Amino acid sequence: MNLRIKLRLIGLAAGISLMGLVIVFETIQSQRQAQELRTQLNLVDSESFRIADQFREFLRELNGSMYRYGIDRDPAERDGFLEASHTVHLWIDEQKPKLTSDQEKALMQQIDAAYDDYLRAASELLTKFQSAGQQHATMADYVGLRKESEYLFDLGQSLAKAHYQSRGVVVARANRSIKKLRALVLLSLACLFILGVVLAVIVYRDMIMPLRVKLVESQALMERQEKLASLGMLAAGVAHEIRNPLTAIKAALFIQQKNFQPGTQEFSDVKVVEREILRLENVVNEFLLFARPTEPQLATIAADAPLREVQTLLAPQLTASNIQLILEESPPLRIRADAAQIKQVLINLVQNAADAIGQNGLVKLRARQDRKRIANADTHVVILEVTDNGKGIPPEVQQRLFDPFFTTKESGTGLGLSIAVGIVHRHGGTLQYQTQVDYGTTFGIILPQATE
Repeated sequence: MNLRIKLRLIGLAAGISLMGLVIVFETIQSQRQAQELRTQLNLVDSESFRIADQFREFLRELNGSMYRYGIDRDPAERDGFLEASHTVHLWIDEQKPKLTSDQEKALMQQIDAAYDDYLRAASELLTKFQSAGQQHATMADYVGLRKESEYLFDLGQSLAKAHYQSRGVVVARANRSIKKLRALVLLSLACLFILGVVLAVIVYRDMIMPLRVKLVESQALMERQEKLASLGMLAAGVAHEIRNPLTAIKAALFIQQKNFQPGTQEFSDVKVVEREILRLENVVNEFLLFARPTEPQLATIAADAPLREVQTLLAPQLTASNIQLILEESPPLRIRADAAQIKQVLINLVQNAADAIGQNGLVKLRARQDRKRIANADTHVVILEVTDNGKGIPPEVQQRLFDPFFTTKESGTGLGLSIAVGIVHRHGGTLQYQTQVDYGTTFGIILPQATE
């Protein structure tokens, strides 16, 4: 990709990102304004009903105290009336700053004046009660007070209605803001659509079209895979042809070595031949395993079971090179696997780790849980890890690490990791690695986690 295409893509991506941010910002602003509108409307609604209810309650309390005093002549009722009347006066003064419309303010002025008339009527009635000789008040005594009370109640209802009507001002202001935001969002979407079309044209012309050239590389890769398949068939044929005479040679050698005494040159030569025969058998077995892999017999097993078996099997051998093989504590995880095949992969990875260390080192085994994408889906997985503190893998080796018959060992066949990858893939998993030169390498067998 040349610089011109990169600059175009960067510019378009920046434009699309900016438009996206604008749309996100406008959406957030719209949601915020809508929330504020709901809050204000709820406040207006609740405030309207609260004013009417509270004012009605105040009047009911004042009238009740006056009626009870007129009947019982209890000084406590009179004192309660005076205290409540003072509270109502303070409440009226507190409501005045909260009002916004002229109609509300005018009504509150009327309520203030009417309340003064109400208090005057109540004061005259109290005076009458204190100077009259009759023991109980009659309904006729309360006519003036009841008239002022009803008038106050009507004014309170009118104030609640006016306060409720002020919600229209809030709604109109919010509608104006929403219309502006809507126009801005539509403009941003139009710009985003245009930028998207331009980006699609550039991507198709400058990126997708050149991909047709890469089809040649894909065909070359397919040819390489076919060659590997042919190579596998050839390896299987060669291995089969070698195995039979090798078995005969091994049997003859076993018979002949009985004729030689230990410590003689002939006996030593026989042992050398025996070791070479065993090495040839291992090579033949690896050829056959690469050419004709067996399908795994899956069963649900504890994830750390093959790790534990490999640690028990190989730890004594590695001790001779002063290499510690440690099994770390792992959570109780389970996998669906062929225990023998997974054990074979782990043995190969541990032996490779020991070869990378040489002398005096540490190899750690552990199982851990993670979430990875395998088989085109995100799923819970178990990772069986083999970590060493060896020399690491050089970049030039990493490029061919899993190629068949590629090896950096003098006596290796280059099939170990290829066979391991095939086994893991047939388990529905993958084989990954992380390495750093002079610090070490970690190989991980990623397998789907099994449910109980």
